[in-house]
Amino acid sequence: MTPMHAGLPPLLLIGCGKMGGAMLAGWREQGLAEAVVVEPNPAAALAELGGVQVVAGADAIPADFEPGAVILAIKPQEAAGALPAYARYAGRAPFLSIMAGRSVAAMSAALGGEAAIIRAMPNTPAAIRQGFSAAFAGPGVTEDQRALADRLLGAIGEVAWVADEDQLNPVTAVSGGGPAYVFLLAEVLEQAALAEGVPPDLARRMARATVAGSGALLAASPEDAAQLRINVTSPKGTTERALAVLMAKGGLPELMRRAIAAATARSRELAG
Repeated sequence: MTPMHAGLPPLLLIGCGKMGGAMLAGWREQGLAEAVVVEPNPAAALAELGGVQVVAGADAIPADFEPGAVILAIKPQEAAGALPAYARYAGRAPFLSIMAGRSVAAMSAALGGEAAIIRAMPNTPAAIRQGFSAAFAGPGVTEDQRALADRLLGAIGEVAWVADEDQLNPVTAVSGGGPAYVFLLAEVLEQAALAEGVPPDLARRMARATVAGSGALLAASPEDAAQLRINVTSPKGTTERALAVLMAKGGLPELMRRAIAAATARSRELAG
């Protein structure tokens, strides 16, 4: 096998769908020189990456391969059947799981009590290295293992740590699902513009650019979101009239609270 690169240790990635692929790309940008990817149906481009060996299953991982971390990026419903095959790495490398709704206790039962497990919830802007990941370190995770997980997640965006595993449930609801809510906003802005007679091409360009530009302004500004909203809202103007509808009883703030509560409840059900 290729010698370990100074940038990142060798990694074992289990599953390489959209999120796993985004993470792998980010790690390669950070100096990853060696990885084994377990993926039964790999994209053609994956097989062509230098330093990346793609295998179809756990039994095909080279016997002399010693990963510095094992990343679990398979579908949650596949976990029960797949995880026992990787129990041999427990005590030898930390596990970083990005599977929604799979608790540390459930994974520990499948991997063995020696497994050091870190749970994380990244989101889809990871594809352009602007994701947000919240992470939780399970029992027995060392400071060095946590630092490595922080670096692996940091390759795809911002990272925050929570002290209570249950906090990953509202995190999943807010940041995990958050891109869908933002995309819905762009979608309904476009539809509203069409309803007011704006030509389709202009409606789409305007909605996308407005949402994307506002997000960039929010990221760059030291002011909080409420103040930025106020800055746009001239007294007795058009925006004030629109916000009176959006912020009325039963409007957007209440709808969003209900939506996040529903998603949080569902996350707890999946973890149950």
